[in-house]
Amino acid sequence: MNVFILNSGRCGSTTFIEACRHIRNFSAGHETRLRLIGPDRLAYPERHIEADNRLAWMPGRLEEAYGARAWYVHLTRAPEAVAASFARRADFGIMKAYRDGLLLEGEPDQSALDQARDLVATVEANIRLFLRDKPRVLPFRLEQAEADFRAFWHWIGAEGDLDRALAQWQVRHNAS
Repeated sequence: MNVFILNSGRCGSTTFIEACRHIRNFSAGHETRLRLIGPDRLAYPERHIEADNRLAWMPGRLEEAYGARAWYVHLTRAPEAVAASFARRADFGIMKAYRDGLLLEGEPDQSALDQARDLVATVEANIRLFLRDKPRVLPFRLEQAEADFRAFWHWIGAEGDLDRALAQWQVRHNAS
């Protein structure tokens, strides 16, 4: 059983995995295979929870490798907050790649925030399309993380220290 935390980025995925580190019966990682290519890119171990926002850019490969067999969490945060966080990182990571590679630098009148809003809308649409026929999907909103993480814990049959896992949601990880 594999669990994928699909997300746009900038929405709590690092914190999600820090919370999952208190689960004994699963391994958990954040962007653990992002530099790999080919079949190795998606060769996650069994009973593993992975959060990697780049997976939303490869739904065809994720479908071929895991399809309906995996369990999927759709981690979201208020879109405007996500876009604002990406705009503060306009010259870094996926935001820079989106602007320079996909938009070919965009139009001169486009702000970083406008481009970030477009990135978020694109990624969220990709995730929704990918998940539309999956039998095991759990929506998860950052704004109600503690309640949703409890539901997640029971949904996957997690074993470990739930109180310590929930405490992670009070710590800001990877904030910009």
